[in-house]
Amino acid sequence: MNDQPQQSNAVFADFVDGEHAAVQRVQVSLVYQNGEMLRIQRADNKPAIDWNLADIRSIPDQAGQTAVVLGLDGDFPARVIVTDAVLARQLDLACPDLRRRHKAPDVMRRLAILTAAAIASVAVIIFVLIPIMANQLATLLPVNGERALGDSTFEQIKAALGENEQFGLQSCERADGLASLDKMMARLSPGADIPYDIRMHVLNHDMVNAFALPGGHIVLFKGLLTDVRSAEELAGILAHEMAHVENRDPTRLALRSAGSVGVLGLLLGDFAGGAAVLYLTESLIQAQYSRGAEAAADVYAHALLGEAGVPSTPMADFFLRILEEQGDAEGLVSHLSSHPEARARADAAIAADRVGRQYDPVLSQREWQDLRYICG
Repeated sequence: MNDQPQQSNAVFADFVDGEHAAVQRVQVSLVYQNGEMLRIQRADNKPAIDWNLADIRSIPDQAGQTAVVLGLDGDFPARVIVTDAVLARQLDLACPDLRRRHKAPDVMRRLAILTAAAIASVAVIIFVLIPIMANQLATLLPVNGERALGDSTFEQIKAALGENEQFGLQSCERADGLASLDKMMARLSPGADIPYDIRMHVLNHDMVNAFALPGGHIVLFKGLLTDVRSAEELAGILAHEMAHVENRDPTRLALRSAGSVGVLGLLLGDFAGGAAVLYLTESLIQAQYSRGAEAAADVYAHALLGEAGVPSTPMADFFLRILEEQGDAEGLVSHLSSHPEARARADAAIAADRVGRQYDPVLSQREWQDLRYICG
């Protein structure tokens, strides 16, 4: 049995390897051994190159009618230019699909892969790298810089929420209501350890919400004051926000939102004007801190209420009432109750109550009514 490969007569051809501009003079032949192949023998004792005949196709419109240009499927740039008519006929016989159309690479698939990779990279930047950097910057930002950030953000929020009003959303400043609010804060403040003065604001808006801003701002909405049932419920909410202020959570959130706006601006172009303000406003109003930050703020609030002689059970009453009225996370309005574990947080507030039912009211009934109607 003859195991020697069968080989046609070698003929001269031109070869372009796709890496160099020079055209090489080579000898090519058909070889039949364990499958058919086109053997390309280069000069200077360079190793031969074998092309599987099943992968070879002719390249149209690249040469005169006396030459056949051969290439491989895929993105291989090498070419063999055959002018020998005998070898050209042999190739026609050996490769019945020689003149098939080029199998172009799957452009859409590649585009989908690149798009997915780009989206994943942006997601890593926004959800991993920016939060890490924001946490570091929040600890390094000077108090004066944090106050300036809070002042600017507060004005942006007033302007954004009061877009139909000439001077933006108005603050509620009835003197008797402010006096009641000051009295409540005085009851809570001795137990707090905050590097700057807390600045309270009540905005004339029906949203049921409260949130903290960088630099010691705590913002209440009129809608929250009309929704809570007692001064003790409101005290629990304020204690929670004071925890966020002390832990600098609003500063971290603001820096993270600003970083995200910057990345989106690079990707989407003009993302700097009103869209950026609305994005930052929405982020800070909703204040979706991590579960760890929320849990830490709750623990802080329970301890602060206990030191002030205020029960934490009314704080749980607020959670449970809105949970019953509006459902779980999807239906709740305030970020204080917009978490799936609202019932567990209420249970924790009840378990942490160090005061019980015997306590000095935070405000008298008259003072409480003055605070509730601070907006008139």
